[in-house]
Amino acid sequence: MPRSVSMNFREAMHSQETSEIPAALLTITHPDLEDPIRLSGDNTERLTTDPLVYGTVSRGEEYLFIPFRLVLPDDHDETAPQASLELSNITREHIAIMRSIVLPASVMIEIILVSDPDEVEITFPAFDLTKVDYDANVMTLSLSMDPLITEPFPAHSFDPASFPGLFA
Repeated sequence: MPRSVSMNFREAMHSQETSEIPAALLTITHPDLEDPIRLSGDNTERLTTDPLVYGTVSRGEEYLFIPFRLVLPDDHDETAPQASLELSNITREHIAIMRSIVLPASVMIEIILVSDPDEVEITFPAFDLTKVDYDANVMTLSLSMDPLITEPFPAHSFDPASFPGLFA
């Protein structure tokens, strides 16, 4: 499925050298969380000095910087989109949050340009957090989308084998 992005984004992605920096914004929501967890893959600006915290402000919301590696989903019609996310520099607090969640959390991925953080270039529909693996340094989140969106419509083919009464 083609995506509509700005000319600045296309030029930045296709140029050999550019000063434009793309950044991924993650919004993790769950009924058990009071507020959504907002994370940024870029340390765009200093949010606070005590403690020293960097992040990105987009559309009035603060996204905290935490180093992560994001593998974006493929655009295939045959399979449900899947993505993976590796969070670095995790703490025991992050692990406790993930252990406390029983139902799958929802993770929305947005791509922006740091020069214009209020303009979202690419939005991926909300993924379900299906699996969490972690060790002392890295937490890996497996994200997938509900497979019902890839089901054909209508569900059945109206052929003589399935619906013989139509062809009598």
